[in-house]
Amino acid sequence: MRIWHAAAGLLLGLPGLSLVAGAQLAPSPDAPPVSTAPAPVQDDQPAATFKLQVNLVDMFFTVRDKQGNVVPHLSKNDCTVLEDKVPQTLKSFVAETHLPLTLGIAVDTSGSQQYVLRLEQDVAGQFLQHVLEKQDEAFVISFDVNVDLLQDYTNSPRLLTKALDKAEINTAAGNGAAGIPGAGGGTVPTIGDPKGTLLYDAVYLASNEKMTQETGRKAMILLTDGEDEGSVHKIQAAIAAAQRSNVIIYTILIADRANFGSFYGGFGYSGYSAMKKLTEETGGRLIDVGNNGKKLQDAFQQIEDELRTQYVATYTSSNNKLDGTFRHVSVECKGDGMKVQVRKGYYATAPQDNQ
Repeated sequence: MRIWHAAAGLLLGLPGLSLVAGAQLAPSPDAPPVSTAPAPVQDDQPAATFKLQVNLVDMFFTVRDKQGNVVPHLSKNDCTVLEDKVPQTLKSFVAETHLPLTLGIAVDTSGSQQYVLRLEQDVAGQFLQHVLEKQDEAFVISFDVNVDLLQDYTNSPRLLTKALDKAEINTAAGNGAAGIPGAGGGTVPTIGDPKGTLLYDAVYLASNEKMTQETGRKAMILLTDGEDEGSVHKIQAAIAAAQRSNVIIYTILIADRANFGSFYGGFGYSGYSAMKKLTEETGGRLIDVGNNGKKLQDAFQQIEDELRTQYVATYTSSNNKLDGTFRHVSVECKGDGMKVQVRKGYYATAPQDNQ
């Protein structure tokens, strides 16, 4: 039975998703603390109430030099953070190679991936063996005509690899049936009403239902050809969900164009541009590997290097309005040809979040 275990109550109207009624999520660690102390005894005199509201922002980013190499030894004096073009005063600036990591692996199991799925499973399993340390945790989901949680949070590479191995091609015509894009079970639009590939829904769900519960450094790796068909949520909603949850998204663009090239060419392949937008807006990166196993291994190695060589800059926003608006953020670092990889901004705390 294919189940998204953590989405009950949120997605009852979303087609193709099996839900467990009555499931509940734990409160987000990022939410304001809730007092459990007994209510004070009321007296006849009204008391003045003071409420301190602080908009503390964490920015995780990677810096590369003009040769494309990761730069690991910058200091607080080397970088400037700007919010809506206004320089911010940094409260802390940390450069570490082993910050605790929360990781999500999302595997495209639509019909167009049938010739590359086994390769993805093998290389992703090896990556998890290398990247996870004792303080880290990860989960695995698949997405096709459904969005499925294959393995919830764990620190065990064995369980995560086992979950990856359970992933199988699923099309609107049935598991493994034909598997031809556009013939009722792929990612390329065609005449009729195929169920499609719920890529954007997968990002939206994983961000809201899994990542938002976590604190600290969070990243999601998508293994896909980048084509979405049939998602309820649009790409901008998926991006906003990731930004609100402070999730960095990497996309490894993997597609068997040798077998399905005529379908992509005939209908217009839009996966690259969509995934480039998704990754850049969240501070990640798009890596196109085609169906080359060596390039896939190199892609995972690049991601591992970046995840283990990140900076985190923390500041209290000079804009103290708690209005829920999107704040544009940029990071500039001194040095010839330095390129900073960082999310494009964040959403300020909304007024209702502080009632």
